[in-house]
Amino acid sequence: MSLASRLVNLFTYNQVPHFASTDGHPAVTAGEDARNAIGEGISAIGFRDSKMSRTLEEEEVEDRPPYLHSMIAGGIGGTTGDLLMHSLDTVKTRQQGDTHIPPRYSSMSSSYATIFRQEGFRRGLYSGVTPAFLGSFPGTVIFFGTYEYSKRHLIDNGVHHSLAYLAGGFIADFAASFVYVPSEVLKTRLQLQGRYNNPFFSSGYNYRSTVDAARTIIRQEGVLALFHGYKATIFRDLPFSALQFAFYEQEQTWAKDFVGSRDIGLGLEILTGATAGGMAGVITCPLDVVKTRIQTQLNPHAVALSPGRATNLQQQSASPLPMQDSAKTGTPSLVSEKVAQQRRHISTSSPSTSVRKPGSVNLDTSSVITGLKLLYKTEGIAGWFRGVGPRAVWTSVQSGTMLVLYQALLRQLEVHPLFGDNDGAAIV
Repeated sequence: MSLASRLVNLFTYNQVPHFASTDGHPAVTAGEDARNAIGEGISAIGFRDSKMSRTLEEEEVEDRPPYLHSMIAGGIGGTTGDLLMHSLDTVKTRQQGDTHIPPRYSSMSSSYATIFRQEGFRRGLYSGVTPAFLGSFPGTVIFFGTYEYSKRHLIDNGVHHSLAYLAGGFIADFAASFVYVPSEVLKTRLQLQGRYNNPFFSSGYNYRSTVDAARTIIRQEGVLALFHGYKATIFRDLPFSALQFAFYEQEQTWAKDFVGSRDIGLGLEILTGATAGGMAGVITCPLDVVKTRIQTQLNPHAVALSPGRATNLQQQSASPLPMQDSAKTGTPSLVSEKVAQQRRHISTSSPSTSVRKPGSVNLDTSSVITGLKLLYKTEGIAGWFRGVGPRAVWTSVQSGTMLVLYQALLRQLEVHPLFGDNDGAAIV
């Protein structure tokens, strides 16, 4: 057969070969056989697609670690992040609580060097680390346990995932606040004090230890003093935690889709954790600035008063304080003056990274909303975002450390013989 004839037969469809039937059934043409094969292939693809869909749904359930795993991993990860950034927290606390004129602590680098040179590492930069640890671990354990519980139940009841992440972070931080705020009050005062009988910095505090600080505060100021600054702290930290975990969960979803696996690698773990904390820190910076101004600038005697009465009291504060009747007590009112000195309005919780600009207006109010309005009126948008750079760095490093360790520990706990399930199923 010539080459031309072969080419003609190649493109000719009129003559379709038949295959003889050997079992008595009608013969099947090659075209019908091809169509059957294509149909079977499509059915197989559809089966694989449905199987893949079911696998994705199963992976969503598998991504839910046992509550105990979340609480242990979150507690260790959160505490590690807090302790890693404790020295920065101490420096910012000193800057905020420095009442000396001119201030003894100016820039971050010079403040680090000064505190380390004069007071050392343990009693200086890491003063207050004991209450920080005692509050951070149980606080983060409660946070992650509450977050996972709230998030899962909201999603299972039809709430959109993004809204469930926001609400979960909000609820979790509120639940943990009853633990971490009292410990932060102790930590902050010991950070501001530094070493006992500190000759380099006068803070108004002089506690021998964490236990002595707790006993002194309760005896002189009452138990409620351990929750000082609670309202301002809640106004800042609840939105931060809600945004942080909403960003983190969404970024984790994107990263898993991009990689095509639950294991996204260390690089993306760091990126998702750090950017989530950094973005949340930037967005909540105005609340951080107002909180710092309220707690560091408001007259101690005017905390519970309205703005008008606070202004009048500040005008009268130049006159000497009256003494108690010596016939009744036999001694002047030195105790009340000492207690008033102890009640300094300094930052609690994660460090406020806003340092007051020289000549800036006093926020003679205890209202966060009023403070935001007054700050915008006098300093504009720039006033809202003062110190946004250091805050972004702090929240990025702390959040990245906490969440990377959280995911790493979850994977270790999943295969650990003491915590893991022998059948490989998550116990929720």
